[in-house]
Parts: sequence; C-alpha cells; structure tokens
Amino acid sequence: MRLLCATMPFALLAGTAQSETYPDIPEPMIFDMVRPLGAKRGELEANVLAQTGSPFRASETEWAPEVEYAYANGHAVELELPFDGRRVAAYKLGLQSSLGASADGRSAHGVQYLGVYHRETGRYTNTLLYLAGHRMSERWSTMNMIGLDDIRPDGGEGSNALLLNHALFYDAKPGTVLGAELNVAGGAERSVKLSPQVHQQVSPSANLQFSIGVEKLREQRARPTAGLRVVREF
Repeated sequence: MRLLCATMPFALLAGTAQSETYPDIPEPMIFDMVRPLGAKRGELEANVLAQTGSPFRASETEWAPEVEYAYANGHAVELELPFDGRRVAAYKLGLQSSLGASADGRSAHGVQYLGVYHRETGRYTNTLLYLAGHRMSERWSTMNMIGLDDIRPDGGEGSNALLLNHALFYDAKPGTVLGAELNVAGGAERSVKLSPQVHQQVSPSANLQFSIGVEKLREQRARPTAGLRVVREF
C-alpha cells in the first residue's frame, strides 16, 4: 500500500506531454538519478557503482548494479540491488518524473521517489526528492536534489530526515566532465560526503566515472573514500 500510494502521482504524470527542450546536464555519480531530466521513451541503461572507504579493503566495498528505463517521455523507473560485499543488502525501486523546462531550455526540474526494502532489518524506507538542474554556460552546469529520507507519519527516531545532494560540473573537453558532489544526510547516519569526480566517455554508449573524496559519518572521524561507476546505454 505504501508503494502504491507513493507511485500513483508518477503514473498520472506518465501521460503528460514533455515538449520542452531540456538542458544537457550530467548525472551525479554518487547519488544517481534514475535518468536525466527530459529522458526520451525507450532509453535503457545499466550501470554498477562500487564504493569503498579507508583502508580500501575489498571486504569493505559496497556495490550496486542497476537497470534504468524510460517508460514514457520524461518518466523513468529503476531497479537496483545494493550489495554489502557478496551479500544482497537491499532491494531498491526508483521512480522519476520530469516536471518541465524553462522557456530558454537552460533549467529543468522534476521529482524522484526511492523505495528500499532492507533485508537485514525487514524494514521499508521511502525517500522523496525534488530535482532542479541548470546549465549556466556552455561548460558549467549544476544538479541539485533536496528532500526527505525515511518518510514516516509516526515521526520515529531518524525519520523524515533532510537529504541534500549538490553537484557542480565542468565540461573540460568533448567526452570529459569534471565534477564535485556534496551529499548531506540527516537521520541516524548524519553523514556528509564530498566527492570530486571525473566522467569519461569511452565509447558512444559507455562511460566511466571515478571519484576520490572524503566522508564524515555521525561522530566518527573523517575518512577517505573512493568510487567507480561503469555505465552502459542501450
């Protein structure tokens, strides 16, 4: 029932025509979008993100394969399997809808819903985000995501926590994008993560993304992090 209620607005929006010209803005690497805003019907992507912290041991690596599909113009669905080492830690469903672009085609916005079933605890969590992107110039662009994590009407501990993701991008040359991504999460984790990153196009349908950054979890000391995302479009 929770999932049905959360997905109904997206089902209603699926029939909305998307005639605007959307800006070309890279997707954040760490907090991935389902598809770029203004995605065209039939777009299909598979990707895998692997992340690890100091001391960069394979046993501490978290990774997540996912498949993204635009089922209508401006509307997409994502299925993801987050792993903790060799164990499937959760089942994740993502839904995203584009809400329109500005008249000059430089700004766009949308909404994203994430539903996660955590296998260890048996809990479902719901996240709702507002997305806003803007291309400032031929080379500079930004994507911002803000919303609530672990949405619960009872207001339990760690619920309805602020979630913020800001990414700034610079198109260095054709096929190469430099970026910096800041993620702030409230709730039980209370984490802050900064991830400078490079996106490199290796073929018309394949992209490699790499980051080395720093993360601060709750009251723990800051630690270095590294991430790699492999992207393949079909």
